[in-house]
Amino acid sequence: MEENLSSVFKAIGNPTRRKILDILKEAPKTTGELNDFFPDVTRYAIMKHLNILEEGNLVLVRREGKYRRNYLNAVPIQEVHNRWVGKYMESTANSLLNLRSKVENNEGKYTMTTNNNVFRIEQEIFMNAPREKVFKALTEKVEDWWEFRLAPEGKTSHFTFDPIPGGRFIEKWGKNEGAIWGNVYYVNAPEEIRLYGHLGMQGAVNSSYTYRLIEKEDGTLLQLSHSASGVIQENWEQDHKKGWEYLLGTLLKNYVENE
Repeated sequence: MEENLSSVFKAIGNPTRRKILDILKEAPKTTGELNDFFPDVTRYAIMKHLNILEEGNLVLVRREGKYRRNYLNAVPIQEVHNRWVGKYMESTANSLLNLRSKVENNEGKYTMTTNNNVFRIEQEIFMNAPREKVFKALTEKVEDWWEFRLAPEGKTSHFTFDPIPGGRFIEKWGKNEGAIWGNVYYVNAPEEIRLYGHLGMQGAVNSSYTYRLIEKEDGTLLQLSHSASGVIQENWEQDHKKGWEYLLGTLLKNYVENE
């Protein structure tokens, strides 16, 4: 445990590494994308910083072909919180208190596995509809078919989706009540739109999802990529996989093909 804490403190002791964590908090990034945030820092230096963050278990890495995608892992920071602050602020730390039983081995050290901390969902759905129509249904018309809700039982909610950089996919059920399902950080309409958002997951989780629309002779191929990292509960990957299949493969497909 002491060795793990030393790695964490070493990792966050540098302002560049802290800035990297701030960037990854918003969304996962490739090493090249991170390097663009630091014009005065060499790519080699950024890679060294990432290696130190990875040693401290603050960054999780997934290989995607020739690219390396980096994800924030907030668990070690929560461990620091629990050790020195948690007993005084127990109510704010309860969401992660059960983590120890899942990540400690017989020697009391972290034994994180990829399945426990990262999941990635890839799906393809063909729709017999023009690409522009599918893109509009995914964004501006989402209220017409998106069935899942975060609103408390008994309250009626409505969706809005502004498909511009900085736009938000929001569910509202009162004047000042609601939830953000996604924040838009990239748009190339009607070909692609990328968002980050919890999608119903709670706690120390980073989640991002992308819609890519490929024109076909007789319709549109919708490609979904959804990645999540952090404190991932065992059932979340399967639940989200089934949820996406239902939302896109049934509800959206029926909407754009039969509207």
